[in-house]
Amino acid sequence: MALSLPAADPSYFRDVRPLLQRQCQGCHQPNLKSSNLDLTSYQGVKEGGKRGSAFGLLVPFLTGEMKPQMPLGQPPLAPEQIELVRNWVAAGAKDDTPAGAVEGPALGAPTVYTQPPVLTALAFSPDGRMLAVSGNREILLHTLDGSQPPRRLPGLSDSILSLAFSRDGSLLVAGGGVPARFGEIQFWDLPAGELRRSVMLTGDTVFGVSLSPDATRVAAGCTDNSVRIVDAVTGKELTKMGAHENWVLGTVFSVDGKRVVSVSRDRSAKLTDTATGAFQENINLLRGELAAVARHPSRDIVVIGGEDRYPYVYLMDRPKNMKIADDSTLVRKLERQNGAITALAWSADGKRIAVGGAAPEVNVYDADTGARVAACRGHSAGIYSVAFSPDSATIATGGFDGTLRLYDAATGALKKAFVPVPLEKATAGAGGAQ
Repeated sequence: MALSLPAADPSYFRDVRPLLQRQCQGCHQPNLKSSNLDLTSYQGVKEGGKRGSAFGLLVPFLTGEMKPQMPLGQPPLAPEQIELVRNWVAAGAKDDTPAGAVEGPALGAPTVYTQPPVLTALAFSPDGRMLAVSGNREILLHTLDGSQPPRRLPGLSDSILSLAFSRDGSLLVAGGGVPARFGEIQFWDLPAGELRRSVMLTGDTVFGVSLSPDATRVAAGCTDNSVRIVDAVTGKELTKMGAHENWVLGTVFSVDGKRVVSVSRDRSAKLTDTATGAFQENINLLRGELAAVARHPSRDIVVIGGEDRYPYVYLMDRPKNMKIADDSTLVRKLERQNGAITALAWSADGKRIAVGGAAPEVNVYDADTGARVAACRGHSAGIYSVAFSPDSATIATGGFDGTLRLYDAATGALKKAFVPVPLEKATAGAGGAQ
């Protein structure tokens, strides 16, 4: 009879660290450091917070023996997850982080750039005076008149893939994460320039974060095929919608905030009730994988796009006398693009739709007729984000070449182009360069 070998001790780097990152670092990170505790690194766990080293405190707080039970305001960890932490502590709470491995960003020091980063998210502030731009492990806030250097908001996520301002400009929401480790929604208090809250979702990056019109809820697309609705004040997950069959890459709320349209690699644009999570219907006829969605500023009409290169404009509501699962909600099909679509924007006045993607150009269309009115050129590679200014006069574009460009929305004429991060010369052996 074969003898069973004893199970190996739990690994901090392989087992405990990912668990703490997903479940705990939303509150216990350098930007927030609740109870003066940073759980983003082994050294932070060892040093602990107000009550000393966290080694002997992790399990009591996770089980509820010590109050409040952690994670605060979230469902308790599964028994097997708590047992994993318990066994790691009992085995000596050893640090087996490989030499040279990076546990997380050094939030005390700004990111050093030796080349422009890929630009994956852009958003204008409601007053039109500021543009938020994704960087590497940070967001940069640029004044449009260039009167001040950009404010830099560092965070835990390697990549920021979506940005959204509240209507009053006091809140900036960012979605992103670190692939295969965690997804994150960041809530930034802009007047103070401080991180208000960080919410961890799933074990992978989140996509297509959108803010409800009243700024009380956030929708996020996830790689577990779900859409999550999160309370913007408390960070509590309110609803998990599981109607999709593949990654969800974009979300947008209805005008009244009671429904959300989500687009996915499963080719569908799904309409869902945000309060109950009840799936209502697909608003589109299935074609290619979908990657982007944008809504008319004051009507429940959306434009969607993806791998088949066509932007489609759809009604969110189907007339009662029409059959479900056909294309009867289609308002307009715009012209085929020169590459797969990855970014869409609808102007604040409702008159124009901007389309960006794998081709190094952004095309602008009349939303009422579908006629192309402008082409924004000058990029050397694909586009990942487009945004209209609040007055609808300017389009901001960013993508693979790392240069931010501002165009006249009516003519496509280039107004300004610049790299939105401070660049430094590369030096031999420089660490942390991006």
